Amino acid sequence: MSGLVLLLALPALYWPQAADSASVLKRAGIERLCVPPDSAAAWREAGFSVIPMSPADLAAREKLPPPGIAGRAAVASPTRSPWVFASGWRFLRNPAGKYFYDVPAGKAALAAAEAFAYGADAVLKIDPADVESYGRMLDFLAQLPAADLPEIADLGVVDDGSPLVGEVMNLLARRNLLFQVVRAPSPQLPINVRLGTPEYPQKEAADPSAFALKIRRQLTDEQRRLRIFGSDVVIGRLTGNAERARLHLLNYGGREIDSLRIRLRGSWAQGEVFLAGRGPLALEDSTASEGATELSLSGMSTYAVIDLRDAK
Repeated sequence: MSGLVLLLALPALYWPQAADSASVLKRAGIERLCVPPDSAAAWREAGFSVIPMSPADLAAREKLPPPGIAGRAAVASPTRSPWVFASGWRFLRNPAGKYFYDVPAGKAALAAAEAFAYGADAVLKIDPADVESYGRMLDFLAQLPAADLPEIADLGVVDDGSPLVGEVMNLLARRNLLFQVVRAPSPQLPINVRLGTPEYPQKEAADPSAFALKIRRQLTDEQRRLRIFGSDVVIGRLTGNAERARLHLLNYGGREIDSLRIRLRGSWAQGEVFLAGRGPLALEDSTASEGATELSLSGMSTYAVIDLRDAK
């Protein structure tokens, strides 16, 4: 992948400040900006790759919630699992969409990683206090090996465009139930969820959490392509083919995770793990048996990428 193509694949920073702040961005290694049109020339003179973007252009993009977690003290629940704010399902639903994050301090790196993991066209407006952490994440993303691999899914979700289907996708993604958005049931997938049918009535989907549990039981945990143990706040995206796989892991909890156990269907040889803030590492405690591969991951902060190869 050429330097220019790679640069364009990264999320872009919206920076409305004047060009006299260029030194701050350069120290952070940030090279590409979206700026108000009247300041574009000044930013180009300062040596940046510039995309003019008016307030109307920004407002035309779909605004995303800041990624992270929130407690659910006001919601009765049989579990204490935190509520995860994640936009991966939106990117899967509309991969050609144009998106915009306006994130508070402490969220820039996670938002950049989330957009990159799903290949989203996203622009980020960040708190100036996050310039350094955002720059470090961009540097990490730029050094990842290229891997243009197709989505791996366990089930299809027929999208009728309704908010209810969107909430079902949201719950499936948060539970790491890998799905593909389809226009009609796909014969290549063992389960196809279409609301309004006798098997999936809309009244059941009105409780998306219970509905996601129903689908999980239909699929069975043994047949799931991906299972993550040790955290309720890590969401995975799996891509691959018969020879290679790439697993993206996003930690929405805001704290480093000491230990994760991951189970993937298929026999995969040891590959590489790339941890934001730490660099390439060997996989830990990887074993393949009975048609599945299990591995451990420790010291994960915001984002990790695991590349695997066919064991055969």
